[in-house]
Amino acid sequence: MNEDDRLVCIVDDDVSVREAVASLTLSAGLRVETFSSATEYLRSPRTAPPSCLVLDVELPELTGLELQQELRRAGVSVPIIFLTGHGDIPMSVSALKAGALDFFTKPFDPELLLAAIHAGIETGRRGVTAAASPGGRTSRARRIDDGSKQEPRSGGFAEFVGESAALTDVLAQVRTVASTDSTVLIYGETGTGKELVARALHNSGDRKHGPFIKLNCGAIPAGLLESELMGHEKGAFTGAIAQRIGRFERAQDGTLFLDEIGEMAPELQPKLLRLLQEREFERVGGSRTIRSNARVVAATNRDLGAMVKMRTFREDLYYRLNVFPVTLPPLRERRQDIPELAEHFMRQVGARLKKDVYEISASALARLAEYDWPGNIRELENVIERAVILAEGSTLEVPRLSTACLEDKVEQGDDLAAVNKAHILTVLEATGGIVAGPDGAAARLGVKRSTLNYRMKKLGILRGPAQARQFYGAVTDPAAEQ
Repeated sequence: MNEDDRLVCIVDDDVSVREAVASLTLSAGLRVETFSSATEYLRSPRTAPPSCLVLDVELPELTGLELQQELRRAGVSVPIIFLTGHGDIPMSVSALKAGALDFFTKPFDPELLLAAIHAGIETGRRGVTAAASPGGRTSRARRIDDGSKQEPRSGGFAEFVGESAALTDVLAQVRTVASTDSTVLIYGETGTGKELVARALHNSGDRKHGPFIKLNCGAIPAGLLESELMGHEKGAFTGAIAQRIGRFERAQDGTLFLDEIGEMAPELQPKLLRLLQEREFERVGGSRTIRSNARVVAATNRDLGAMVKMRTFREDLYYRLNVFPVTLPPLRERRQDIPELAEHFMRQVGARLKKDVYEISASALARLAEYDWPGNIRELENVIERAVILAEGSTLEVPRLSTACLEDKVEQGDDLAAVNKAHILTVLEATGGIVAGPDGAAARLGVKRSTLNYRMKKLGILRGPAQARQFYGAVTDPAAEQ
């Protein structure tokens, strides 16, 4: 598509909004046409649809949703971004299920809206349509299912699901830095996909044929972390019965991913700083200096800047790591991706469990879109897996058990601790009382096992024989109630 052909049509009955969006779009060098109603837009002569359509939901005569349906029935392919004065969850779910690219509530963030418009133009260029298939699933989902042609994200980006402006912006940053050897620091809440981004960096750059070595700095005791990172010689300490090659050395010509870097013990931080500065080290108990050209990608869910001010993280190490920071948005900031993510996990889990579940009910999607997802994508995946397991037909419903936290809203004066307690008990029941492990309650809640154990103790949730009863009778530790 020639840049001069990039036309954005804006349909809104509010002249101030219309002019504001038009001015924003023109500032990006795009052509603009504005309309005060859906009827005026339909009557306008044109030989081809616009590159992107910014559409108000509440319009006179013909609403924005009705215009979307008219275009779909006519087989017109155009990326649509909705604007609304009301954050109506069912309405947004309906629009997104019908193929809308994004959904903004007024007043909107100009930068995010402009990013969404650019994403819409790119989506249209790739040929992703706004038409919907039977059963309420988007044509994009249908094309993935039946294997027909659709240009996927290439390289290491194929695993990312979603078209939201927030995700598109992050992936653009990752693409930019992937071809370099610069150190990247990935910020993001638990469950936002930090390791997925790290792997995309590795698989999209010149090091994709080299090793990708991961080290979780929060999962290894401080006394063993140095040996894991740099290796050790035979006899270096009690139990060192053989030479061990460390992760940094093994990552030669590849990528070393340091997850949970904010958990690294202060006494090890100077040694990591030397690794990053000099690209050389000695194994524990050894004297020979070893060099490695491994690229370092680190990730954290903590505010390292605040930790520097509190003197719990070295300032020089922080600046050495923070060469190219990438911040991943939490799922609550990319709600428009939830339907597509939910369908992706539904198909994935359904295939694994050999269950024929083909679509998600509108009521289930509304619940999913309304929830704030403190555990982010990982929590959504777990909720969908449980729903698939319990599904009795081809349509997926989100069980009340998994969505108690969605329906039990915290109103003014409610006991927040009681809501948290109910949520933890629900997840414990779903895991059969198992806290640790990849399928345990801690992983599903997106927290460390020690954090969950501490929280359970504080809330008076018992472990052991009484646990089965507390799911139904809310058995608690009397001492914790005092």
